[in-house]
Order: sequence, then structure tokens, then C-alpha cells
Amino acid sequence: MRRSRGAAAALALSLVGTGAGIGLGLVAPAAAITPPVAFTADALPTWQPDGVVWALAEAGGQVFVGGTFSAVRPPAGGAGSERPAVNFAALDAATGAPTSCSLSFTVGSGTATVRALTLSPDKKTLYAGGYFGAVNGTPVSSLAAIDVASCTVKASFRPAFAATVRALAVTADTVYAGGDFLTVAGQPRERFAAVAAADGALRPFTADADEPGRAVEVTPDGNNVVLGGDFFTVNGTNTHALAVVNATSGALTKAYPGFIETNSVVKDIATDATGFYTANEGTGGGVFDGRIALDLGDLGQRWRDTCLGATQAVLPYRNVLYSASHAHDCSSVGEFPDGQRHHLLAQPTTSTGKLGWAPDTNDGIGEGIGPRVMTVGSKGGVPYLWVGGEFTTVNGTAQQSLTRFASTGDTGAPTVPVASAVSFKPGEAQVRWRTSLDLDDSALTYRIYRNGAATPIATVTADSLFFRRPQASWTDTTVTPGQTYTYRVTATDAAGNTSALSGTASVTVPTSADAYPNQVRADGAQQYWRYDESALPFVADSSDGGNRSGVHLNAPALRQTPGAVSGGSTAIGFNGTDTKVYGDQRQTVGSAYTIETWFRTNTTRGGKLFGFGSNQARGSNQYDKHLYMTNDGRLVYGVYTGATRTITTTGSYNDNRWHHAVATQGPGGMTLYVDGVQKGTLAVTTHENFAGYWHAGGDSLGGWPDRPTSEYWAGQLDETAVYPTALSAAQVQRHHALATAPADAVVQLTAAEDTYANAGAPDGNYGSSGSLAVRGSSFYASYLRFDLPAAPAGTVLKSAVLAVKTNTMSGAGTTDTVSVVPVTGAWTEGGTTYNNRPALGGPALGGFAGIPEGSAVHTTGLTTQTVAAALGGPYGLALTSAGTDALWLWSSEAQANEGTPRLTLTFGAP
Repeated sequence: MRRSRGAAAALALSLVGTGAGIGLGLVAPAAAITPPVAFTADALPTWQPDGVVWALAEAGGQVFVGGTFSAVRPPAGGAGSERPAVNFAALDAATGAPTSCSLSFTVGSGTATVRALTLSPDKKTLYAGGYFGAVNGTPVSSLAAIDVASCTVKASFRPAFAATVRALAVTADTVYAGGDFLTVAGQPRERFAAVAAADGALRPFTADADEPGRAVEVTPDGNNVVLGGDFFTVNGTNTHALAVVNATSGALTKAYPGFIETNSVVKDIATDATGFYTANEGTGGGVFDGRIALDLGDLGQRWRDTCLGATQAVLPYRNVLYSASHAHDCSSVGEFPDGQRHHLLAQPTTSTGKLGWAPDTNDGIGEGIGPRVMTVGSKGGVPYLWVGGEFTTVNGTAQQSLTRFASTGDTGAPTVPVASAVSFKPGEAQVRWRTSLDLDDSALTYRIYRNGAATPIATVTADSLFFRRPQASWTDTTVTPGQTYTYRVTATDAAGNTSALSGTASVTVPTSADAYPNQVRADGAQQYWRYDESALPFVADSSDGGNRSGVHLNAPALRQTPGAVSGGSTAIGFNGTDTKVYGDQRQTVGSAYTIETWFRTNTTRGGKLFGFGSNQARGSNQYDKHLYMTNDGRLVYGVYTGATRTITTTGSYNDNRWHHAVATQGPGGMTLYVDGVQKGTLAVTTHENFAGYWHAGGDSLGGWPDRPTSEYWAGQLDETAVYPTALSAAQVQRHHALATAPADAVVQLTAAEDTYANAGAPDGNYGSSGSLAVRGSSFYASYLRFDLPAAPAGTVLKSAVLAVKTNTMSGAGTTDTVSVVPVTGAWTEGGTTYNNRPALGGPALGGFAGIPEGSAVHTTGLTTQTVAAALGGPYGLALTSAGTDALWLWSSEAQANEGTPRLTLTFGAP
């Protein structure tokens, strides 16, 4: 429904294309940054003004800063002290510190401001526009020329503008200005004018507009001038916000009636060798807030980026268009939905698709816009991107109104991956993680480490953007049934910056297939959320290759037990107020689909269990293909076809028991099943067609029949799946039946006691040692005791696996065979020595054929029948060797409490 609104090998993922080509810059982009981006996202220390920056320009390694401020101060932690800077500062492009050039722009009454800065083609003269009456005491009238070499006002340049100058463009002999003025030198010139570059004499150029001018840019051939602003007419002709005029006369070359929405304006214009680009801002509903690229050949549109968020500045550089805005909704171009503001973006000059560069500011002071202007300044052959505006933070750190980014020296590491692991059948474990965020690298390399080893077992490459962070995964096909494995993942960018290791993801490989999840996968689920995660915010997709993960919002309750299906899988709990899960990947839904979930609740306020919506964290404007509960516990399945079409159960299901809901739509219409039984059908084969995200636990429900008190779900969900087909009644019934099918139960035990005996210290006791040792000569033996549970009713022991971890000392591994044997004599952790060590039995229960160097977990299966005979009581094991190369392990007393001896028991049906 539409809510009322305005208009075993590495897996390589490639999500974003990149372009290349010849651009305007002379220095190649840094190799450490994902092409074609040319700048890092790491903000450099830069002196900062105490007000708003409106204008930037660069010449000779200096960056000139204009705005409304009175002083500049060092960055946090930087050397120096605040110094006066009246609406103008000159800073070193490479260091960000003030140069010797100091100018004060003042006015007799009102507030002086510098709104525009531009350099002559030879970069010897700086032109400054704004609202001011003097520069360093020399009288001027809102437009001044500054000799760059001497940093002095050119007294010979004396144009007279009667009001604020907001935009400037310069050729070798002419200065073009736009702003609020109606006269220049006493002659009528409404909002746009041209004066001689040498002395400021008024040119015959006439391009009168009915509202303020905000942007002026000369085309590269010098024949035309592109005008932008608030206007609706130029020289009496209808052309709102944008026009192209003759550079000599001001006569219209190209008008744009109806091209830009009437409640939107052009704030900035920039050109490159092939086109010109507009930055647009609007107010009210149905605005245009984004960017337009137009070709110089025919002055027609190349593309239009309809993101919402008041674009203030555009800067083409090396075939990339950098923009300053507070973009908050780019769903209209297939990107992020309405939500968080993003203030700095990059995209190819050939298309609207965003690139992997997204440093950020806040909205800041004043109008709360954020960044307003950008320029590239170079020094020593290194380009720097400078950004000015009214922000007060950059990348979350305090920095006011001015910042810069280098083209070299990327130092920011990707965020730490959030990983999980799962195994549904013998011989296979899937490791999956939410791809990391790196603000200047979209192509990242992930390394997977198993059992604490220092060398990765696999490497995966994947692309991610700040608004598109899909799941990546890798399947380990070298695992042994019954054994437990741990995995950790790192992310590395092209510069070699590497994240910390992810949290440990642990998985026990089953000895037989897990019936329910294997059937869901076999039936073609393309998104499958099992809710087994133990850490926020990642919800793993357990489908076979779908990689359509989710994100927790406001911390739902994790690992709720018991889950809906037999086995160790857990459920997720929602509070009915603000918690939910939303999809990480924007997608569309075909004409046939199935949504399936298990639910349990006793709520009397209803809520949405699962559905499709146009937004992520915020409530959706479009929403259908959903399951929701009424206040009295009835279940509703609905789609929107221009009207709401629903199937509603007669019975209630808020009885605090697990129930199975399946909703299908396809050529046969809509069907709702509950607990394997068909509850209703509807001959409706269509639904609302839009791109969006799946939600669990809540989303919009405005306008739907029997709308509950709450749009959020108070209760538990489990085993939520989406299929690209309509499941049959037989498939639905099979899923319902399999939920109670016997599943393996896994019990992990830590050694209750452990110690070792040392022939070199016959009377020594090592019960409190953090390490264990094994060697044949001179003798070491390690002893472990586990308190074994009895087998759960109706099950038998299917496997027993011992895991130990080598410690971090040099030479902890061994080339010798280590055997695991039963202990037949009596012993205690605190009393065992070499002299009174217990007797050992046989045959060996398991063993290790050598253990390599490096701290890592190693496992061995034990003879199941022997261990089974000891269930229900304490059981002792010993690690022995006949060789001379010692093995050193962590004990249960190790301070790290990681990798201590563990015994994993798997119980299942006989």
C-alpha cells in the first residue's frame, strides 16, 4: 500500500561498477582508493573558522576561504592559537595552516560576508564577491580583485554592485556575477551582470532575471554562460532556475521551461570538458533536490539524480562528480531510502550510481545545511579536496566549517566484520558476515581464520557501500561431522589497512542432516533468517547463496529459547514498541512468492509480523505482501492492488504457543496457511510493484483493515523465509511436520579438572598452571577430567570430539604423534605429580598426527562406544606421546579462557 506522499573457493561479489578515463586532474588517484575515486575519506588537520564558509578557491598551493566569520583557530590538538580572520582566510593547501596572506572584508552597516571566490585563468588575480564595503580599508562595492602574489587589493578594479554578489565566473577579460543586485554602476542589471576583468567597467552583457542569481559558469569554449538561481524568467523568457546565455550579449541560448520543479532552485553549477552539472535545492513536497548532468554539445540532459537532500555544491574531478548536500533519500535512483543524512557523495560523471566515497559531516550551525562549497587545491603534486560550509563535525570529530581530504595516505581501516557460522549437514559449514564499511574503499578483501590459526583458510573479495552492505559468505567443505570449529574474519582495503578480527563464530558440524533447514533450502528459499545470532546488528541469511541478510533495529532480544523447531536453533524477541529487523538489500518481488515464519505471542495490541516495505529503519510509505495480527489475535495476510486485499483467519493465535504461518501468491491467487492448514484463499494475482526491503517485527500499517493498536510486534519470531515461488500445500505441510522432527543435540563440556606430570620435577604439581604439556622423553603427560551428562531420553551418543588449543609460546606445536587414552587410576588436579601419576589404559581413543606451530584449536574424534559407556559420570583422559618434541596447550586455568580443553558430545536418535 502507498502511504500519502509526494512523487571452498573464494566467493567474489561485484556490486558496483567502476569507471576510468581521462579527467581534469594531472595526478593519478591513489592506488589505495577504489577507482575512480581520487580522495581518501580521512579528514586532515585543518585550521577552522568560527562561522560559516561560503566560498573556496585555490592558487599556487594556497586555498582561499570566504564566508561569514571573524577568526580562525587550529584543529583540535594542533599547534598555534586563534587569530583574527574577518570573513577571509588563506591556508596552505598541504598543511591546512594559515599563510601570510591576510585580508579583512568589512561593511559600514549590517553583516559583511564573502559569498564567492574565483581565480583568473592565469591564477594571478583572485576575485571576491559578497556583501562588503571595504577590503583592508580600501573601499569596494561587493566585488573586489586581489593580487595573489602580494595579497593586496587592486585599486584599479572598481565595479559598483548595489547588493550581494553570490556567484562569480571569470574569463581572461570578463568577470560574470550573479546575486541579489538590480543595478551595477548605476545601470540596470538584474541579478546577473558582466564587468571588465581589468578595471570593473560594466559590459553590455544583459541577462536580467526576476529572482536572485546563485550560480554562474562559463562554458569551456567561452561562448556561453550558464546561469542558475531562483528565477523564473531571463530577459522576459520563461526558464526556471537554469538558463544558458550568450557570453557577450547575454541573449538566451537555451531556455529550460518546466525543466526544474517550480519549488526548486539551482545553488551551484560546475563544468568539465564534456558537460555542466547543477546542484539543486527545493522546499515542500515534490521537490527536486539532486543533481543534473547536461552535455555541452546540445545543452540537453545527460542524467538526473533525484536524491532528496538540498544539494549545495558540485565538483567534477577526474570523471567523478563530488557533491555536497544532506542527501537523505535516494530511493528514486535505486539507492538508500529516507533516513540518515549523508553530506558528501561521489558518483561518475556519466551516471547517478554512487561510488565508494562517503566521508560525512553534520548539519551544523546556521540553516543546518552542512557542507556548501568544494574545491581542489594542490601542492607538491598532491591534490587535496577542500570542503567548506556550516558543519561542526567531520566523520564524527569536532571540526568547524572547513576540512580537507588528501589523494594519498589512506589510513582508515574498514569496520570489523560481524560474522556467524552454521552447519546444516555433515561435511559442510557456512561462514557468513555483513560486509564492512570503508568510506573510501568499496572493494574489500576478507580473510577467514579457522580455529585460531594465524594463516587464513580462505580469502573472499566483496564490494560494499555505506547504504549497500550485503552478506558475504564462504563454505568450508573440509569439516568433520561431530567436530566444533571456530571462525573469525578480517576486512582489508587496498592500502592494506586491516580491521580487527571479528568476534568468534562457533559451529558444530552435525553427524546427520538437520531436517527442517535443509528442507527450507531445498525448496528454494532465497532469504532465510533463523535468528541464531548472539551479537547485534547482523541477521544472517541461511539460504543457499541468497546472501540477503538483515539488520537489527533497537536491539531485539536475541537467542530466545525454546525456538520453534527442534534442535539448538533459537528465536528472536520483539518488544512491540520499536524493535524490528529490516533487510540490508533493496529488492523487488516477482508475481509469485511465499513468505513463511513461525510466531509466538500473547499480545492484545496486534502488530506486523513480516512484510515488504519501501523503507528500512523508518516507517515505509509503500507496504504490502505482509502478515499482521489484529488486537484479538487473528492473523491477516494482505496485498495492495490499488485497494487492500486481505485473507483473515477466524481463529486467534495469541495463545503464547508457537504457530506456523505461510502466505503464498502466484498464478493461482493468494493462500494463507496456519499450522499446515489452509485458512483462506483469494483470487488475486497482483500486488504493488516497488523496490523495497523485507521487515520482521514491525512496519507501517496505515489504511489496512482491522488495523491493530501497534504496528510493531510484541512476541517472538523464528525461521522466517522468503521464496520466489508459491509453495504447494504439500510443501507447507511438510515444513510444519519437520519442525518437530528429532534433531541432534550438542553438548559442549569444559574440562572440570586438568593438570600435567613432569619427570623433571617428580614432586611438582601443575594443577594451577595455565598450560598443559605432552612429551615422551623427558616425560610429560596431561590429564583431563570431564563430567559427562547422561544421554537425553530417546537419544544415543553419536560422536565425541576433543578440542585442545596450542598456546602462544614458541615451539608449542609438535611433530610427534599425540595419543588420547583413558585414565584408569585415581587422580586430582591439585594432587597429581609425576611420582603419583595415575595409570593409563588402552586402546587409544583418538589422536593427533602432529600439530603445527602457531596457536590454534585442534580436534580429534574419540571412540564413541567407549565414551558412551561412561555417560552420566566423571571421565578421565590423558594426552601422551612417545617422541621428544613437546606439545604445549592452554589449560582451563589459562587467563584468556579461550581454547581450553573441551569435549563436544552429539546426541541423536538411535
